[in-house]
Amino acid sequence: MYLFKLDATDSTNSYLKEMSKNKELGKWTVVTADFQSQGRGQKGAVWQSDKGKNLICSILVRYDDFDAEDQFMINCAVSVGIYHYLSRYSLPKLAVKWPNDIMSVSKKLGGILIENTISANKISQSIIGIGININQVNFPADLPLAVSIKNITKTETPRDVFLQDLLNAIQNKFELIFEKKYDELWNQYEACLYRKNKPHMFENDRGEQFMGIIRGVTKQGMLRIERDTESTETYDFKEVIYM
Repeated sequence: MYLFKLDATDSTNSYLKEMSKNKELGKWTVVTADFQSQGRGQKGAVWQSDKGKNLICSILVRYDDFDAEDQFMINCAVSVGIYHYLSRYSLPKLAVKWPNDIMSVSKKLGGILIENTISANKISQSIIGIGININQVNFPADLPLAVSIKNITKTETPRDVFLQDLLNAIQNKFELIFEKKYDELWNQYEACLYRKNKPHMFENDRGEQFMGIIRGVTKQGMLRIERDTESTETYDFKEVIYM
């Protein structure tokens, strides 16, 4: 593993992407920063973080033979790796909110942004951005659902140790990808899925609100929701949101 530590950058994902264009990087390269000015989340959201308080990092992973149709397994490996590592902190109702938010009770501890390079139906590399709230205790008013480990445990966490142990946990789950043990990885993801088998309100991309029960995900990463009609429908990313 190659690890690069920065004081500040616009985005660790962008920095790592440019680095990969300009130099030959190994199979597993990590960039971390104390602060990023243009951190990105899902759906174009901005990831906000106080300097030196939280984990901000991006991981470049390269593959020898990985079919693009199996790309959701990357999401599973990262999410489950983070979930299993955070389990040691005794955080209440820890879960992975589809597709890849890390939750405690109903508040957001962290998020993931994955950018894959695909050619001829093969994924050659992934750049995986990870943000986890560790020691920040105050969040902007427009982030009412944000929470940190310190908010919950009242304890300061050393970020360097946290980063190294977290990377080890994620690497451990990536071994299941390299060994093509996709069923095992998918089962682990489903086991920590937020609000699985519980009623919840949703809104689809047509603006229709409905009550449904999450029954799991497909191996392509689509959310399976049982409607009140007792039929199960599948939804891709951006086709449905939690209310």
